[in-house]
Amino acid sequence: MNEIGPPRLICPGPVPVSEAVQRAMAAPMPHHRTPDFAAIVAQVREDLRWLMQAEGEAVALTGTGTTGMEALVANFVDPGGLFVSVGGGKFAERWGQIARAYGVPSLELAVQWGRAAEPEALAALLDAHPEVKAVALTAVETSTGVVHPIEALCAVVRRRDDVVLLVDGITAVGVMPLPADRLGIDGLVVGSQKIFAVPPGLCAVAISPRAWRLQPSPGLPRFSLDLRREADKQATGQTAFSPAITLWMGMSAALEGLRGEGLEGLWARHALAGRAARAGGAALGLGCFAEVPCDAVTALLVPEGIDGQALVRAVRDRGVVISGGQDSLKGRIVRIGHLGSLTVEDVVMALGALGESLAQLGWGVDPRAGAAAASAIGAAR
Repeated sequence: MNEIGPPRLICPGPVPVSEAVQRAMAAPMPHHRTPDFAAIVAQVREDLRWLMQAEGEAVALTGTGTTGMEALVANFVDPGGLFVSVGGGKFAERWGQIARAYGVPSLELAVQWGRAAEPEALAALLDAHPEVKAVALTAVETSTGVVHPIEALCAVVRRRDDVVLLVDGITAVGVMPLPADRLGIDGLVVGSQKIFAVPPGLCAVAISPRAWRLQPSPGLPRFSLDLRREADKQATGQTAFSPAITLWMGMSAALEGLRGEGLEGLWARHALAGRAARAGGAALGLGCFAEVPCDAVTALLVPEGIDGQALVRAVRDRGVVISGGQDSLKGRIVRIGHLGSLTVEDVVMALGALGESLAQLGWGVDPRAGAAAASAIGAAR
């Protein structure tokens, strides 16, 4: 067992909370109906627009990324039209689950887990269904490590003037270019436990002016997720309901750090970590599950004869928390995160623990090979 300290989170989220965020959240708590908190609201909203490259509204909500997804569905999906989501993983399929919970007619473009969505297939589906009023995409699928061709997928949707385009950017924003305005995204969602390295519990959505124009009336029922009310309130420096004050404080500090690093710096850091993780996995003899791997999380295939769940436990016993597979991938893959506050050094640590654990469970591999390969990538930066 780890005797040095708490296990290191090297998974797709939550990621370790940065020291700057911890300090900010430990500061004396302001009242949320004061000028001090209003200044935090204004700064966070401005910085979110910068990060998501969106000039429209940026609204933060108490809740996880799923809350943000649900808010976009509840506010901008026409209950009289057809809702289309593009599958390919546990979280991509959540879009359709939310729509069905609201009673919205929905259709999913099925995508095999581990493969990237095909823009041509989406175009054919939309051509066959002119009644479509909203399309939901996922930029990076956390459960599989796949990055989808989001620019091409967005272009397919934006050929249709009356279709709202919603995108899950929870594991993509800050990791790769995902410019909301340039891609014509009407609703883009992020979550605090990813790029921001803030504890889970706060999400944010960027909303385009076009989304407001296409907002159906009366639309779907909503109360605390009414984005028009929340946006109007936050424009005054307040929130419609009691906010998660300390998370707002942490988000403010996190965004200050992200601005200091710059968008291109963020993308380059994550690309380096992704290359290191993939090189380390290959050195351990582990295949990459994703057809097109992303730079936020690397999903590695568990070797035949190795118990995948036992492997995750063995890594945890060495002081490192990585993630296993979900649903049909349970026991078949392990996932190493390298987003937010995580670095190449964390990837090296995870691969070291993974190599030792594989050797312990009988996989004939040099347990140091993965960490060495990842270190070499980091040294060549």
